[in-house]
Amino acid sequence: MKKAVLVVVFLLIAIGGFFGFKFYKKYYGNNIQKEGYVLIPHEANFKQIIDSAAKYVDDKAAFEDVAVEKDLPKNFKPGRYYFQKGMGNSNLVNMIKAGNQTENSFRIGDFGDVYQMIGKVTKKTELDSLKFVKDLNKIASEKGHSSAEDLKKYFFIDTYNFYWTVTPNEFFKKFEDQYQDFWNADRKSKEEQSGLSRDQIYALASIVYKESGGKPDEMKTIAGLYLNRYKKDMKLQSDPTVIYAMNKQSNFKETIKRVLYKHLATPSPFNTYANKGIPPGPICITDKNSVDAVLNAEKNSYIFMCADPSRPGLHKFTDNAEEHAKNAKVYQDWLNSRNIK
Repeated sequence: MKKAVLVVVFLLIAIGGFFGFKFYKKYYGNNIQKEGYVLIPHEANFKQIIDSAAKYVDDKAAFEDVAVEKDLPKNFKPGRYYFQKGMGNSNLVNMIKAGNQTENSFRIGDFGDVYQMIGKVTKKTELDSLKFVKDLNKIASEKGHSSAEDLKKYFFIDTYNFYWTVTPNEFFKKFEDQYQDFWNADRKSKEEQSGLSRDQIYALASIVYKESGGKPDEMKTIAGLYLNRYKKDMKLQSDPTVIYAMNKQSNFKETIKRVLYKHLATPSPFNTYANKGIPPGPICITDKNSVDAVLNAEKNSYIFMCADPSRPGLHKFTDNAEEHAKNAKVYQDWLNSRNIK
């Protein structure tokens, strides 16, 4: 009798263990065969979700069963979801229902215009570039500007995190908040003391960024030099402004390694060889260091600068035209020796 009872108990335990294991495996056991990101658009249907998940899950049928049981077909949130090793079906479904998507990193670089930036950014978002442009143009219009290009000063070079489902309004709001935080009382005071408008500060900062190659070492020196030229009513004669003018003409499809004399007459209000004064706007998205360099420009007497081939990325500065001519000849000879055209 006791043996019979023990056998029954053992069988019950075995059966319970079997079904318990199946239950655990179906809901909580690892169901990831390959890690990766599943993209679920706003207009997705349940079949699209299952098909997108299929290449990452080990048991598609089990994932679909749990999804249906948990009412995922009617309660999913769009997004970019990371399917990670060790995750079970219950975890996966709950993640999508809760909208716990993974952020993506965006590198905002020294793009020549806002439209270049949008083209890169939208590769990591649900929306296409045309929708982004349309909405940013609308934001610009609401701020009294003519187009999204006039919003360039709101963006700073850096790496940012956004969700795949970010809207143009959410995207811009992040930068607008950063812009407002950046322009604190101290910077506003220096802005007023500079005698420059904010647009002029950004335009000059973009030149400083391009001339310095983004390196902070010489930024304040370069800013001081260009302010000297500006105050003396001289043309700024910055090569990057010529490159920008030429790039604008080719819609940024041309690579210019060397500015030649024939380029200096490129018709554009941004060309500081053809026009006096500070350009009407920035020639690129710039960084905070460059803006601060203009606000805290070095007080020097320099009028001329020339790249120094013996110190890559750095320059020779002088207030003497003859000395500058010698420096320029050394640099031109260096370019010619490397057949840089």
